[in-house]
Amino acid sequence: MNMKKIYSVLVENRAGVLCKVSGLFSRRCFNIDSLAVGETDDPAVSCMTIVSSGNQRTIEQLNKKIDVIKVKTFDEKDSISRELMLIKVKYNRGTRRDIMEICEIMKADIVDMSNNNMIIQICDMPERIKVMLDMLKSISIVEVARTGTLALPKCIDN
Repeated sequence: MNMKKIYSVLVENRAGVLCKVSGLFSRRCFNIDSLAVGETDDPAVSCMTIVSSGNQRTIEQLNKKIDVIKVKTFDEKDSISRELMLIKVKYNRGTRRDIMEICEIMKADIVDMSNNNMIIQICDMPERIKVMLDMLKSISIVEVARTGTLALPKCIDN
């Protein structure tokens, strides 16, 4: 089994680029575990952050795509990665305090609330996002939305 890598792919911000890049992974039978796309400081350029077990050949093929500007690859241990999750939970008088304590421990915020539901926001490492989900499973998860992993290589002073 191949080790998961993080691919940071700078692409021209045009229609169809996402399909071309993700299709390359698909054709090579590599699953994309996480994919996040957003504009950079230049609106004509987007950054695709892909977590996958692709190999060197995948990188070579990515670099040949016309819309691809630059590809960087790094291991999870060599990067800082974050994921955003919004999670809606149902609560009652008996579980409200537990949820608030979990949020405090995990450094998550309650961003919306009604009489029986609340939406919690957490931005953290993917492993801690999973821990948060596991902690809330026993309470009553209604709905979850996640961004996928965003990552940059760690800062190294020369």
